[in-house]
Amino acid sequence: MKDKMENKIVVISIGGSIIVPDAIDTAFLKRFRKLILELAQDKRFVLISGGGKTCRKYNDAVDKIVTAGKDDKDWLGIQATLLNAYLLKCILSEVSCSKIVQDPEGDIIFDKKVLLAGGWKPGWSSDYCAVRFAQRFGASTVINMTNTDYVYDKDPNKHSNAKPIQSLAWQDMKKLVGDKWSPGLSLPFDPIASTEAEKSGFKVIIISNDLKNLKKCITGKKFKGTVIS
Repeated sequence: MKDKMENKIVVISIGGSIIVPDAIDTAFLKRFRKLILELAQDKRFVLISGGGKTCRKYNDAVDKIVTAGKDDKDWLGIQATLLNAYLLKCILSEVSCSKIVQDPEGDIIFDKKVLLAGGWKPGWSSDYCAVRFAQRFGASTVINMTNTDYVYDKDPNKHSNAKPIQSLAWQDMKKLVGDKWSPGLSLPFDPIASTEAEKSGFKVIIISNDLKNLKKCITGKKFKGTVIS
């Protein structure tokens, strides 16, 4: 599949489980740093970190002790996204803006090549934030790096006969992901973000953590992944 980045600002939502599958994936992060430094010579990036397994581990711990409210669980998840965002900021310090941002509607000083962001407030997943940052900076495509190489017609972790989908209309995507968001939800792209992306006429590209493939996607070459539009 081929899709050209029509804007020099590239918005990437990076799943927390890519940054921290179980332990922090330093091998991946070294290669990710190298790629971003290379591509930042002629592009600018907004990188939004998810909370991933770190978020889910904390929420699971809470569930074993008390019955927590949805907002409390969301705040836990937001802190996990910020921790991951600060990790990325540290490894990209020479090209990253001085502040981690959260509010896509607030005052943002985008004076370097890379802007790092985390979650903002309850009810807003990192996917939804990515869509809102794309709106803010005039990018009509969001790349969503997750732990699968495509969107599948059913969960590939549970069904060996799950089929990959190369292109998908928003109405069909929403049938797959439903219409409700909850903290720690693990889906290719969250339902509320999907609705907002469709409303804005955006493309969302779902790809894995294969960095050679990510480079092909960003530079307009044929890549492996699902394009939702």
